[in-house]
Amino acid sequence: MQKITKAVIPVAGYGTRFLPVTKAQPKEMLPVVDKPIIQYVVEEAVASGITDIILVTGASKRAVEDHFDYNYELQSWLKKQGKDKAREEIKKIADLANFVYVRQKGPYGNGTPILCAREVIGDEPFVVLWGDEFIYAKPPRAKQCIEVYEKYGDPVISGIKVLHENVSKYGIAEVKHIEKNIYQVFSLVEKPDPKDAPSDLATHGCYVLTPDIFPELEKLGPGKGGEIWLVDAIKALMKKRPVYTCQVENATYYDTGSKIGWLKANVDFALQNAELKDEFLQILKEKLK
Repeated sequence: MQKITKAVIPVAGYGTRFLPVTKAQPKEMLPVVDKPIIQYVVEEAVASGITDIILVTGASKRAVEDHFDYNYELQSWLKKQGKDKAREEIKKIADLANFVYVRQKGPYGNGTPILCAREVIGDEPFVVLWGDEFIYAKPPRAKQCIEVYEKYGDPVISGIKVLHENVSKYGIAEVKHIEKNIYQVFSLVEKPDPKDAPSDLATHGCYVLTPDIFPELEKLGPGKGGEIWLVDAIKALMKKRPVYTCQVENATYYDTGSKIGWLKANVDFALQNAELKDEFLQILKEKLK
């Protein structure tokens, strides 16, 4: 079986939920403590064995490209200032992976950037991660999903159990339990009413896909909102081969593309930071008095 080494991360969206701050700054570059969201996503991919990161970008996303580039001027200045630790951190960002940038072309929707990466992916299995959200898990979510793919040889979507009353916020899977934390997916229902939900398993965030997804994307007409949706291509693929979901273990989901999710991530990661934890906790206690 071919080893998975490539990940596609779409970063071309407008970030409307964060306007006006995203008018001139990519939503993927919003900081969670001292690192932008997109760096957490890339680090997850790298920790899962990915060596090649394909970032599908759009207008006004230059900052994302610059973040993963070598900034020799900054490195030189840090060296002169004796800030060796900071210089090493900056250098490590560019050394994380091989970065490829593809400009998105075509209709709106989250299926389009995947299709735009086709020539870079070639005839290989690959991972898709979104650039404005991440799941913190041990082992990493993408690694857990890749291991399921390596066992079964079919596409895999990450899954998270959600409270039944919250299923209307997510895409919910109709599933059959296979073993342990692995399920076969038979249908995907977008934001169902709780009384109609086929399960409490939300499937989103990480996709291990095979190259036969590309013809399905090509055949798609406009879906909801007149856009091209990856989930519609996966539904079509389900008619031809099994698709699985891996219920991610030891996981915390951060929807950092939303204001409340971004705030939660900053609180959680600040409380995990040895330099910030005590002082930040004291501030929170004072605010809650």
